[in-house]
Amino acid sequence: MAAVSQPGTPRLLRALNDRAALELLLSRGPLTRSQLGEMTGLSKVTASQLVERLEERGLVQRVGEQAGGRGPNAQLYSVRPESAYVVGVEVGAEGVIAACADITGEIIGRVQHSTEDTADPVGVVHNAVLDAVKQSGAPMADVRRIVLGTPGLVDPSTGDIVFAWNLPRWHRGLAAALRDDLHTTILFENDVNLAAVAEAHNGAARDVKDFLLVWVGGGLGLAVVLGGKLHRGFSGAAGEIGYLPVPGAEITREVTRRGKGAFHQIAAADATRAMAREHGFRAPTAGEAVRNAIAAGTKGGPVLDELARRLALGVASSCLVLDPPLVVLSGEIGAAGGTPLAERVQHEVAAITPVSPKVVVTGVTEEPVLRGALLTALDTVRDEVFGSTVD
Repeated sequence: MAAVSQPGTPRLLRALNDRAALELLLSRGPLTRSQLGEMTGLSKVTASQLVERLEERGLVQRVGEQAGGRGPNAQLYSVRPESAYVVGVEVGAEGVIAACADITGEIIGRVQHSTEDTADPVGVVHNAVLDAVKQSGAPMADVRRIVLGTPGLVDPSTGDIVFAWNLPRWHRGLAAALRDDLHTTILFENDVNLAAVAEAHNGAARDVKDFLLVWVGGGLGLAVVLGGKLHRGFSGAAGEIGYLPVPGAEITREVTRRGKGAFHQIAAADATRAMAREHGFRAPTAGEAVRNAIAAGTKGGPVLDELARRLALGVASSCLVLDPPLVVLSGEIGAAGGTPLAERVQHEVAAITPVSPKVVVTGVTEEPVLRGALLTALDTVRDEVFGSTVD
């Protein structure tokens, strides 16, 4: 009996090999055809055909030669940066930061606009995106995806903002309005979730499949990563620990869309700054107050001890439900507290619960939300561009 043929198998293998080669060029490039063959396990002939195919598709380019050995120098290849572009946007109460990156992840345009004097969120994002793209020199038509990081809830079913307590003008319908305005794919994502994406990519949670990221700043937030994937919850409210009922704070039974929850009242920036002031550490911001307490040595210990006790209430509650091996402290206060605060929180959680996760400070200190937005956009766009290399 004749063997049953499997149509499409050679095509699938070519696609898999192409994707593997492109990923190697992104992470290890520039590379020669021979090096690509060695790293992918392909023969010289197959590797050469692969490179020719990717070059014809405009996905790779020659960037030089590698000297050495007998015969002519070997050509070096890299991913062609102009294959596609993405834009990441970080939205805050006072401003919007937009950055344009090529498909290699290099940021080639970045702008910052104020949001204080405008009632038009679509206009603010429009101007920021166009200015970042213009600065990069990329054609707007080649921008494949825009990801916006915003405080508050994002509805998983619609991709719309449900509410953000410190952005009252941001509301449902913005995603569609921005798509119509910018004529490209727009994605909203919670800012703390994006910070966790950046942390998993090149921060303290790199190569960790299960972890929590606790954002401690003007607001409080939690990102839950399970099995390497973000867990957003049914309504997008997973991680809104600012509303967690905790001892020592008033629990309101009528939570408004612009209200602040119990845990927020005792552990966010305003409460931390007030607590530090009671211990003699006055500063314009909560982060600076915490840094001053650390610099003061033993004199500042009570500030860190009290802050750790407060944060441990939310961290412990989350860890008792999810039991992660790792908790990352991020945000203005989390980053400012560094290892001294992280170690205190770890000790306190272990003292009041039967779980004992490792608690560490963030490894992404510069614009984690913006970086997470760009990484999220790049991940999808690379799948689209690199996944269509064969006919």
